[in-house]
Amino acid sequence: MKKIMILSLFFMTLLSMNGQQLSWTADNGNGTYTNPLFYDEFSDPDIIRVGDSFYLVGTTMHCNPGLVVLESKDLVNWDFCSYAFDRIDIDDDRFRLENGKEAYGQGIWAPCIRYHDGKFYIFSNINGIGMQVYVSEDPKGPWTHYNMGGAIHDLSVLFDNGRIYAIYGYDEVHCIEIKPDFSGYVDNSDFCLIERGNAMGEGHHIYKIDGKYYIISADYSPMGRMMCARADKLEGPYETRVISCRETMGTEHSTWAVDIPMDGAMPEPGKWSLKTSKPNADKMGCATLHQGGIVQLENGDWWGFSMLDFLAVGRTTCLSPVTWVDGWPYFGLPGNLGRSPRTWLKPSVSASVTPHAPYCRSDNFDNGRLQPVWQWNHLPDDSKWSLRKGKLRLNTMPAKNLYWAKNTLTQRGIGPVSVSTVTLEADKLKNGDIAGLALMNIPYEWIGIEIRDGKPLLSYYDLGTDTSIEKPLDSHKIQLRLTGDFEHEWAQFSFSTDGKTFQDIGQRLVVPYQTKTFQGARISLFAFNRLGKNGGYAEFDDFIVEEPLADRSRNIPLGKVISLTNLSNNHRMQAHSRRMVLSVWQGDADYETDNCRFIVHDRGNGKVALEAVNGNGFITVAGLGLSGDLRLSPKETDDCLFMWQDMLHGQFMLLSLKTHRYVGLDPASGEPYSADWPGTSASRLGGTVFKWTEAGIIDVMAEK
Repeated sequence: MKKIMILSLFFMTLLSMNGQQLSWTADNGNGTYTNPLFYDEFSDPDIIRVGDSFYLVGTTMHCNPGLVVLESKDLVNWDFCSYAFDRIDIDDDRFRLENGKEAYGQGIWAPCIRYHDGKFYIFSNINGIGMQVYVSEDPKGPWTHYNMGGAIHDLSVLFDNGRIYAIYGYDEVHCIEIKPDFSGYVDNSDFCLIERGNAMGEGHHIYKIDGKYYIISADYSPMGRMMCARADKLEGPYETRVISCRETMGTEHSTWAVDIPMDGAMPEPGKWSLKTSKPNADKMGCATLHQGGIVQLENGDWWGFSMLDFLAVGRTTCLSPVTWVDGWPYFGLPGNLGRSPRTWLKPSVSASVTPHAPYCRSDNFDNGRLQPVWQWNHLPDDSKWSLRKGKLRLNTMPAKNLYWAKNTLTQRGIGPVSVSTVTLEADKLKNGDIAGLALMNIPYEWIGIEIRDGKPLLSYYDLGTDTSIEKPLDSHKIQLRLTGDFEHEWAQFSFSTDGKTFQDIGQRLVVPYQTKTFQGARISLFAFNRLGKNGGYAEFDDFIVEEPLADRSRNIPLGKVISLTNLSNNHRMQAHSRRMVLSVWQGDADYETDNCRFIVHDRGNGKVALEAVNGNGFITVAGLGLSGDLRLSPKETDDCLFMWQDMLHGQFMLLSLKTHRYVGLDPASGEPYSADWPGTSASRLGGTVFKWTEAGIIDVMAEK
């Protein structure tokens, strides 16, 4: 298997060299990027720039190592830099899964990263324990830890005039001064910065820009928005503005697992069943850009970063251009403030960066240490696991179910689609031991090998339906696979006894989002004993993650003849003889003719021009792009340029580079197309999202 793995990685490298991405990266390789930056969870982001480098931190909750730091030269391609801690330095039963206590949905979260006087600082909170501070002269570490205590969460920190201030609170925003040695807070320094009733939320990011103080926060009620407060002095008074709203990137609100309170107990097998709720497709909730901040490039440009609740993968980080108007930093482009493009031009930086993903997700366990993408579920017992002879060994310890199994090794589920495969060798397991591959979520599911009466059984369990499947095995070695379509919220387990043919087991699983663990679904390797004993051990090898949709190089039909079907009404776009752009329904005489066919011309850097096959000209934006202003021009001009917004599965939007708004129509009105739409609805049915199909280019060209 080692030789196979090495050969596989070799071919993966070749594919990457040929321009095909094997793991999701936002970089399209043509001077543009497409949100999200990562198609796996990176929640509560905070970014700073130091020189020509950017540093990003995010929430890691109860996982170890924790407080990940990523580094970038262009804000789009990121590299693993360090963890602020390898093991959380807190003496608490919750983090050790001891005495019936757990830390799901708790741990360390919403960090703030700062750089001051040659040192990097990360500030973050642990519920019930207080603020934690990590300090280092090098972002790669080592980091020095200070436990400050206090009940301050979702904070932001400002170094100002020789003093250190923390900004925190929801609705009523507070400021408190931190002692310079991080031993605590300055007595009587806490005061109300912004009173209730100013639409401010939480998750603050504070900046001092050109002598003014700015606080950016997320307001969650009744839906996610980004607010900004501004004052001439730190103590105020502050005025507030909305700087981003309604931006979902065309992502519906996820399916929720209900009846799981944030402070409730973890579900138990046989005592709980999955109940789900799916809001109206366009009910946005927090499936909008929220909680983030801004960062300035060396050339003076500003960019925004924020997160959105991105279905079963959890909360993802997105990048937005920032437009300053009247001293306010609006997310979005001139002419379309508050809305962010899904695809846009990369930030203008001096560095030239080859597109790449931040992590290697596959691991053959050969190099003596785990890949940085791995994290332990809670604190591991380091005496009960090891890397030996190119394999991961997990010793079994007592646990009543997967939630309580120590030494469960996890990594974030990555979308849109990923296939995770691992080889399990279970010949050293003992009675009551079980080991395998799991999808850690609420509910959880797993497949593995269980030892019963000294014999191996293929064992499968779905907590959501309390379904168990068992099959006898002739061997202690098996390949396990999990296919996750996180965009459509389902997963499927399968197995192979010969390493070639895989057989599905169980039903296709619902993968919901929930806020008890406050994490997306995680791929997990586990081993525990169900009889209350320390048992034997399992060995894992050749963990391989494949991402079939990561390569987006063919998603834009450059040079092809296509038809454009509007998702809102299933009508096709028509190049009308009056040189207007209209909509025709299936059955219309023009539906299958050149009148509904366009050539996609590549104009570089993600820009396209669409030319009507019937000879009526190029789609162009006249005037302000209002209804009737989308025309057909005999000659191509700059008004004919659009930024193609790839939304996968042949779906896309066209962003006018003249108006910075989208091509669309009102499906109910029968009006002609315009280029004055701010963006898509979450359902993608608002009139701005199309699906393209290739239209027999050979026949069409022959007709011409």
